Amino acid sequence: MPQFKQNIPLSKFSHYKIGGPARLFFEAKSEKEVLWAIKEAKKLKVPVFVLGGGTNLLISDDGFDGLVLRLAMRDIKVKGTTVTVGAGASMADVLKSAVARSLAGLEWAGGLPGTVGGAVRGNAGCFGGEIKDSIAAVRSVDMKTGKIVTLTARACAFAYRHSIFKKKNGAEIILSVTLALKKGNKKEIATVIKERIAYRNEHHPMEHPNIGSIFKNVPVLAVHKKGSIKYKKALRELSLALCGSRFSVKTDPFPVISAAKLISESGLRGVSAGGAMISPKHPNFIVNVLGAQSPDVMNLIVLAKAEVRKKFGIPLEEEIQLL
Repeated sequence: MPQFKQNIPLSKFSHYKIGGPARLFFEAKSEKEVLWAIKEAKKLKVPVFVLGGGTNLLISDDGFDGLVLRLAMRDIKVKGTTVTVGAGASMADVLKSAVARSLAGLEWAGGLPGTVGGAVRGNAGCFGGEIKDSIAAVRSVDMKTGKIVTLTARACAFAYRHSIFKKKNGAEIILSVTLALKKGNKKEIATVIKERIAYRNEHHPMEHPNIGSIFKNVPVLAVHKKGSIKYKKALRELSLALCGSRFSVKTDPFPVISAAKLISESGLRGVSAGGAMISPKHPNFIVNVLGAQSPDVMNLIVLAKAEVRKKFGIPLEEEIQLL
C-alpha cells in the first residue's frame, strides 16, 4: 500500500528554492494513486494542494498544513498527430516528442518550464501562442466526488492565463491532456524551438532561481477608460497618451501593455528586499539572489503593484500562484 511522507521540505520542489515543509506529501504515478490520495486526505480531513513543476509557484516559508499531491504521471503517447500526455510530464519532454515525430503547433513553448498540467491550468502562452490552441481534450477528476470526466477545449473555459481549473482553485485535478498537433517540417520545428530557448536565455534572468513572470501583461482594453472609443483608436491612445512613447502595444496573443515596461518605468529595476530582487534584466521577474524567503518576494510584489498604480493608474495582477 502507498503511504504519505511527512514534513517534506517544499523548497526542493520549487524553482525559487523557497518554501517550508508539507505536513503530508505524496507523489502519484498513476490515476489510481491520485484517487487513493484524495480518498485518504478526506479520511484525515486535511486540505490538498496539487503540485506540478513548481515553476510558477511561491511557497510560504510556513509550508502547507495538509497534503501536497505531486503529479508524476509523465507518459507521452503519440498516435498520428494526436499526443496524449500525463499531467506531470514536462513541456520540454513533450516538445522533444513533437520534434522527433515532426509535429508542429507547440514551437512557441520552446524553453517553457513546468508541466503540461500546469500549462493547461494557467493557459500558458508566449510568443503569440497559447496552450489552448492545441488542446483537444483534458481528463480530470473532481476532488469532492472522485468522478473522472473528459472536457473539450471549449468546456475548459480558457481565457488569458486562465481556465476552469484555475477558477476551481484545485477542486478539479488535471490527470492528462490530449493535444491536437499537425505534421510539419522537423528541421523547421526544431529551429524555431531553439530560437525560443535562446531568446529566453538571453532576455530572462536564468542565472538566478525564479518562477517566471510575476504579473500578467495588461490587456489594452482592460485599462482604457473610454469604452465608447473604437478599438483601433483605443490602442493608439493607450500606447501614446496613457503610457507615452516609451511604451508599445504588443500581441500576447491580443494587444497588451508589457508589465515589465510598467515596472521598469516605475523605477524598480534592481530594487531588492532581503534576498530577493526585481531583475534588472527583466523587471517582471523577481529573482532569488541571496537565500530569499517568501516575505522578501511578497514585499516586492506589493511594492511593484503600488508603484505602477501610483504612476500609471494601472492595476497589476499576479500570474504566479501562491501557497
